[in-house]
Amino acid sequence: MMLEKGSRLVMIGDSVTDCGRDYNAAPAGWGSYGDGYVSLVNACLTGLAPEQKIMVVNKGVNGDTIRHLKNRWQQDVIDLHPDYLSIMIGINDVWRQFDGELQQLEVVSPQEYEQTYCALLEQTKPLVKNIFILSPFFMELNRNDPMRRRVEEYAEIARKAAKKYQLPYVDVQARIDRYLQSLSYFYISGDRVHPNLPGHMILAKAFLDEIGLEWNQR
Repeated sequence: MMLEKGSRLVMIGDSVTDCGRDYNAAPAGWGSYGDGYVSLVNACLTGLAPEQKIMVVNKGVNGDTIRHLKNRWQQDVIDLHPDYLSIMIGINDVWRQFDGELQQLEVVSPQEYEQTYCALLEQTKPLVKNIFILSPFFMELNRNDPMRRRVEEYAEIARKAAKKYQLPYVDVQARIDRYLQSLSYFYISGDRVHPNLPGHMILAKAFLDEIGLEWNQR
């Protein structure tokens, strides 16, 4: 497995990562994991690989864009001294372009998204053993859907950033698309953005496969 024994893994992102975590809980304490993929990752690492003694810290915040991540990066990443970091951000950067027009919100352009992502990676890569880039995703197979097209644009930026800095890229969208070949998004989400428990299992499995958790030997 890619995570070394006794490692600290910080998982940062938006509401998909947050998933109801207790902001007042101690890192890796009761209530700190939320009810989503971070909790499932922690459950699998703790239950299936107890000898590894991995500490998992959830630093997702509802509604965040990459601009918000930048503003809290020092406190929620650097100050926690992670050995490993996973980042999944981008859906709100896109979504606000579709649901924020009447609020006249200042949206995150592709250029800002790319520049900020790269700046955060440059700052953080020397301080950690590895960073896992998880793609933003949208639960819609129709690639002509305007929001699906826009999410793909931002996911491609994340992919290129991962390649530029030689970091693992977890294509969550591909996992979602594979699922949608069999069943409707109604089974894993109410709004095509926020997964339910089966949807979060897809995300968790994608991450755990990337780090090399050996499911069949447990």
